[in-house]
Amino acid sequence: MSPLAFRVLGPLQVHGPDGPLRLPPGRQEVILAALLLETNRVVSTNHLVDLIWEDNPPETARTQVQICVSRLRKLLAGADGEVSITTRPPGYVLHTDAANVDAALFTSLVLRARRLRDQGELGQAVELLRNAVTLWQGDCLSGLDSGPLANKARQLNEERLNAVELRIQLELELGRYDGLVGELQRLTHEHPLREKLRGQLIQALYWSGRQAEALEAFRTARRFLAEELGLEPSRELRELEAAILAGRLPAPAGAVPVRTPGEKAPHEEPARPAGVKAEEETDAAAPTATPSAESVRQDAVPHQLPAAVADFVTDAGRIAALEEALTGRPGRTTVGLAAITGKPGTGKSTLAVHVAHMLSETGFPDGQLYCDLRGTTGTPATPEEVLGRFLRALGIPGQLIPESLDERAEMYRTRLASRRVLVVLDDAAGEGQVLPLLPGSRGCAVLVTGRARLTALPGAHRVELDVLAEDQALELLSRIVGRERVAGEAAAAEALVRTVGRLPLALRIVAARLAARPHWTLASMVQRLANERHRLDELTHGEMTMRASLSLTYEGLAPEDRRLLRLLSMAQAPTLPSWLAGALLDDRRHFPSDLMEPLVDVQMLDVAGVERTGGFRYRFHEIIRVYAREQLAAEHTPETRQEALARMAGGWMHLAQKAHRTVYGGDFTVLHGDAPRWEPPASYSDEVLADPLAWLDAEQASLCGMVEHTADAGLHDLSWDLATSLVTLFEVRGHYDLWEQTHLSALAAVRKAGNLRGTAAIRASLGSLYMSRNQFDTARQALNSALDVFQALDEPMGEALCRRDMALIARTSGDDTSALELYRRSLADFDRAGDVVGRAIVLTQSAHIRMRQGEIEAAQSQLDEALDIYEGVGYTGGRARTLRRVGQLLLEQGRSDLAVLTFTEVLELCRDSGDVIGEGHLLRDLGHAFAVMGRPDRARDFYDRAVTAREGVMDFGGGALARLDLARLLDAEPGRSRELLVPAVEVFRERRMGRELAEAERLLATGS
Repeated sequence: MSPLAFRVLGPLQVHGPDGPLRLPPGRQEVILAALLLETNRVVSTNHLVDLIWEDNPPETARTQVQICVSRLRKLLAGADGEVSITTRPPGYVLHTDAANVDAALFTSLVLRARRLRDQGELGQAVELLRNAVTLWQGDCLSGLDSGPLANKARQLNEERLNAVELRIQLELELGRYDGLVGELQRLTHEHPLREKLRGQLIQALYWSGRQAEALEAFRTARRFLAEELGLEPSRELRELEAAILAGRLPAPAGAVPVRTPGEKAPHEEPARPAGVKAEEETDAAAPTATPSAESVRQDAVPHQLPAAVADFVTDAGRIAALEEALTGRPGRTTVGLAAITGKPGTGKSTLAVHVAHMLSETGFPDGQLYCDLRGTTGTPATPEEVLGRFLRALGIPGQLIPESLDERAEMYRTRLASRRVLVVLDDAAGEGQVLPLLPGSRGCAVLVTGRARLTALPGAHRVELDVLAEDQALELLSRIVGRERVAGEAAAAEALVRTVGRLPLALRIVAARLAARPHWTLASMVQRLANERHRLDELTHGEMTMRASLSLTYEGLAPEDRRLLRLLSMAQAPTLPSWLAGALLDDRRHFPSDLMEPLVDVQMLDVAGVERTGGFRYRFHEIIRVYAREQLAAEHTPETRQEALARMAGGWMHLAQKAHRTVYGGDFTVLHGDAPRWEPPASYSDEVLADPLAWLDAEQASLCGMVEHTADAGLHDLSWDLATSLVTLFEVRGHYDLWEQTHLSALAAVRKAGNLRGTAAIRASLGSLYMSRNQFDTARQALNSALDVFQALDEPMGEALCRRDMALIARTSGDDTSALELYRRSLADFDRAGDVVGRAIVLTQSAHIRMRQGEIEAAQSQLDEALDIYEGVGYTGGRARTLRRVGQLLLEQGRSDLAVLTFTEVLELCRDSGDVIGEGHLLRDLGHAFAVMGRPDRARDFYDRAVTAREGVMDFGGGALARLDLARLLDAEPGRSRELLVPAVEVFRERRMGRELAEAERLLATGS
């Protein structure tokens, strides 16, 4: 019988004689992974408890670990593999041949390769290292959720890269330069901060006879390190560059040939390339502590600044004046305020970000908020939108953010009252957009940029930017092109900066062309610009001047690159993922970023950041976007533009639909239209949607903008489909403003097109929104209107969604009879539509009524069925909500111990998903459970934590309820009870919570 094979170098997998074994997700996976990482060594029970529960294990933790180990033994024994788990104090040991565990095999192969390297058997060492790396199928333990295990996984991931670097170093010593270049280019793209890989790429290029490319690889490394980290390259990289420039980088002396086994090694050691150290072992990455959700949200410290520009040039006096205005003189009583204004291309945003980074740690240690106000676009950001974004960054859940501008501004000023935070507002349209965003605290400061002079901002220090001084322009040119090159053509350099009018953006564009073409002289560039004098003469006269400079670069692009630039200008997202290029050109290549890079080379696009996939994100400078749109209108017919827009929107729709499927386990509880999708590369989709809610959060602005863009363009089927798909995000995060905004845009489009199904879908979704806002009358109207259309169209899914929400309204209003009838009909509709998740939601919601009516067995049966459905499809959010009801039912039955276990499990799920409001509910539930069990000390602890969690995110209603719970336990401590109840009474009175107010006042009177 073949032994079991265990894989941890990628997703956790177990393969037996008959194929893969299915591992139950969750705790058993974590325990098995921990045992496999320490194969044939003892793993303590305490360590396993820490892996599963970290800082808050339940009292039954050790028992639950024993149960999990017992189940693993049965699973592995049933597979007839040569493996066992035995108990050995203080824990457990997994016994198996190390060759059956890919991590142990990887470590063994690397150690053998190092020994062969030391013996001079380089060829054999290379083959062993190749075999070792092929064992990997992704990041170690990818998809497994355990913070402490993630640290061990990071260590193994680092060892994988060390093995790759060692293998490449040995191949360089063997003289295999040409074959390494492509691989090294990919690796440096995937791991841009690893300078050893960059050094190996430089050597491989140089020894392959590609000296210019080797130097360009060094310059690329220098630019990246400066822009991302503000650092110079390491000494080893600088030595490589110096050796290449001086012609003192000889290839390894007589490239060592590959030897067959048993062949004698040469007596002399192979020469190592200059500037390259011998291979060394690297330390494992230090583990980092992960704060709990409770502490994170109470003291959220935002760091939203975009990256600073490394080759920034400005007047030192201007920097000092801005620093003084923002940090303040002694005795200042108002918020620090500065405004940077000027015409396009003068570097307003660059100066603002530079100053903000300079002051971030010393002047404003409590965080930096940043927002592009889009003042020069057709859709400037509203103060309500910006305040909502800032409040979320400061730790307030979306569900608790008020609707009105005044209430949001008050909450914002309250949150910043005792903090030192710098707020950067980029591209303001005018003072009216800025004034509501000013904090009230003198410890904070605001830095604003805009084209308007913003003279009505009270007490602001103003900086108006113009073109660079000549010495600054020459300094900027030197930093981009190279000092030696500028010094060698001093007169031509001076002529060049004068020709482009010393405008920073124009100068950066021509300098980028020179940097990309080292064989061009500066004088030849001056001559090229002189041939277009009629354009360059306009360089000092506003926007027309920019068009001349941009036209020069644009005409130098290949035809396909020009086409992409034009089509990209249709995208209204703040940053652009690389797959957009593939969609717009209908090009399905594996690395669509290759389409973007020619535009980056000439600075028609900027690199805005790196995605979790390792791919880059891009952004337009707004003036370049305006220019590209002009070319779009001139070069493309409306039909061509519409087709490209449909592909772009289809790509967003495909990803949004896939995100919904990942969350819910399939296309459940949502209607879709028939508009065609455009699929980005599958590898990209899989990686970026590994955490679908995080992706939806990150792409929120792009997705919402696409709803409105498609609505305006008449692509109504895509517009309503995308809008309703985004409810996955809006509902979980409480983005009620965006929910309404996107749906009203889509509703106008479907109505105009006479799209009945889309109209009903939008109205039904708006009904859910109004219900979430407690606007029950408006919700009923929307749902009834949608239901009429769905019935006429015989659309069971639509009918099911409407009746489910109408039942919830009836249940909330106390009409249990109507609610149960609506739930019954909704359940039949979901069954007719084949939607099992919809069925589970109805079962969970109606079980609460059964529980309230004393029908315990019926409630239990419904909850059990719902749990089976959620576990079958992998919908964690639904499972958490149902398990909470299970816990309440267990408490109702007097099974308090099991209720505590259930509430604890749900609390973990809430923390994993970042649901801080859910945490507050579960902490209070645990307080109830321990109170029922007659354990007041534990109950008091959980009620205290519930108060802290709810009030920490300014949910004072939830906090007041937990205060009331706690006061009931403290009747023997009247002083403490009064301290709890006085603020709770105010909240109950303000919110007209009559029953709670009466009890709180009674307790106060009794205590006095």
